[in-house]
Amino acid sequence: MKNSAIAFFDEMQINSASGDEAGVREIYAAYKHWLKGVPHHQLNSKRQEAELLFRRVGITFNVYGDDDGAERLIPFDIVPRILAAKEWAKLSAGAIQRVRALNMFLHDIYHKQDIIQAGLVPASVLGNSQYRPEMFGVDVPNQIYAHIAGIDLVRTSESQFYVLEDNLRTPSGVSYMLEDRKMMMRLFPELFRRYSIAPVDHYPQVLLKNLRAVAQAGVHEPTVVVLTPGAYNSAYFEHAFLAQQMGVELVEGSDLFVRNNAVYMRTTEGPQRVDVIYRRIDDDYLDPLVFNADSMLGVPGLLSVYRDGGVTLANAVGTGVADDKATYIHVPAMIKFYLGEEPLLENVPTYELSKADDLAYTLAHLAELVVKEVQGSGGYGMLVGPAASKKELADFKERIIANPANYIAQPTLALSTCPTLVEQGIAPRHVDLRPFVLSGKTVSLVPGALCRVAMKEGSLVVNSSQGGGTKDTWVLQEAAGEAMHSASPTDATQEVSTC
Repeated sequence: MKNSAIAFFDEMQINSASGDEAGVREIYAAYKHWLKGVPHHQLNSKRQEAELLFRRVGITFNVYGDDDGAERLIPFDIVPRILAAKEWAKLSAGAIQRVRALNMFLHDIYHKQDIIQAGLVPASVLGNSQYRPEMFGVDVPNQIYAHIAGIDLVRTSESQFYVLEDNLRTPSGVSYMLEDRKMMMRLFPELFRRYSIAPVDHYPQVLLKNLRAVAQAGVHEPTVVVLTPGAYNSAYFEHAFLAQQMGVELVEGSDLFVRNNAVYMRTTEGPQRVDVIYRRIDDDYLDPLVFNADSMLGVPGLLSVYRDGGVTLANAVGTGVADDKATYIHVPAMIKFYLGEEPLLENVPTYELSKADDLAYTLAHLAELVVKEVQGSGGYGMLVGPAASKKELADFKERIIANPANYIAQPTLALSTCPTLVEQGIAPRHVDLRPFVLSGKTVSLVPGALCRVAMKEGSLVVNSSQGGGTKDTWVLQEAAGEAMHSASPTDATQEVSTC
């Protein structure tokens, strides 16, 4: 999809047409100077080396529905995305604020439902397929439901970032944030002497600390496990990676069982009680006695133990109702209602197609808008109007008319571009950003994020399942060009107490 008529914010070039150092933003100046001295064939060689190393490590994913079913590498771009410390401070504060409000919303709708009674969120949210009545009245440790949240951000100008969506069920991609950084440090150690880049490698330790913090009261040395659907899941590498990095067991449903209102793990030394389960299995497959009876992935009786407080699930059952795109519309109101604050990050202007006026506008301007299923993800179930054919527009229009409440619509944003290595050299490609917010005794995030890049020229779809790649994200601790200094995880990680 080509967008020649739209002016995109270029994160490196002030004047993208000039291409010289005089037109480079200050934050990229030292990198641009270095880049000019590196021949294209050398950059290509580094890219090939990265691909070989990633393949050896096994960093692959499956695309569901692919005819060949083959595992693929997510393309890795060796040109980093660079953010200034003050830019990151704004983004991290906004993401933390948002996750605090979303956790309060989840506690509310499974308890008193004050926000519904106040008329700020429609009662129809209780009919959402991701709302779990089984969770009503259940008290979870520290009132935290979304222990790990991925907040997708897009940039349209030097100062304007928008929240594109919230990922609260089983957000993925953090392993790429960590592995991309390790790869860049291996390929370009000289750049880490040129820049003072905030570290991200302590993420697994922060995650483990937060998971231990939400164990049941009175448990002093909680046992944490990562629950995976198994090796055929598209994100299995990440499940195994995080378990290994945290030093905890990676388990499947068949490795766990329920006895005496507790969950146990089978080990060679006999049963071991499990206190916290970082689950990477959707609600529907967690407990065949309550949800999908045909599921072979979950643990029979797990929900009963969970409801009684005998085990903690991260993320909590029922979080999906808060990352539904129809709920997304109301997050700014949640922030004001629960926190008494103005949102630090804006939503993308959104049309709610269950409303007659919004529906009429969307149908009349379908070719100009992006339309998404309210429970869709991964770039599936969506229409990018400016890139769609007449037949695609007509077919999608029929789907909308058949079930308007299943969709929201948004303007086609002028996503910012970052320099990216392509066959012809360095060229701008569209990007987004997913920082990972962790909630335990504090709400925090490490200074880095998954940066996804649309590798195809003009494409605005960055999802890996749709051909997108990833970049390392550099959050600068000092001005570009100054000597790098060491920062402890405490210095680098922004935190807000949940108390």
